[in-house]
Amino acid sequence: MARPKPPAAPTIALTPEDAEAAFYEAMAGGDVGRMMALWVDDEDALCVHPGGGRIVGTAAVRASYEAILADGGIPVSYDAVHRLQRAEVAVHHLIERVVVDSARGRSELRMLATNVYLKTPLGWRIAVHHVTAAGPDDRPPPEAAPTTLH
Repeated sequence: MARPKPPAAPTIALTPEDAEAAFYEAMAGGDVGRMMALWVDDEDALCVHPGGGRIVGTAAVRASYEAILADGGIPVSYDAVHRLQRAEVAVHHLIERVVVDSARGRSELRMLATNVYLKTPLGWRIAVHHVTAAGPDDRPPPEAAPTTLH
């Protein structure tokens, strides 16, 4: 009988960017334990996967990632990060790029993601990860492009 893996030790993320990089590395490597070590341990943790409903609580978020990553990691990268940070909270909006192999060949899916990080005694932790499919106009803006808020 296989012994269950012990939970991963908490990862100390000194910045929200550190937490984000470690989160996506763990996703690409299919390491649910490492990924969940970056989440707040809280019943208010929130995750929405593309096309899915709201998942609330750390245990439910873990179960969703265990199902998604059961066959291995997801080849994901990200760019076009827009950051808003205050003393104890950071919000990152970015474009995820997921490589998909199919009968028609290799393609890249673009997703819009919003990640919310909270500063805790154990470093920065993910509190919210919300992802949806990107539209045709959701491309990284040129560096000099003005931004418009609504």
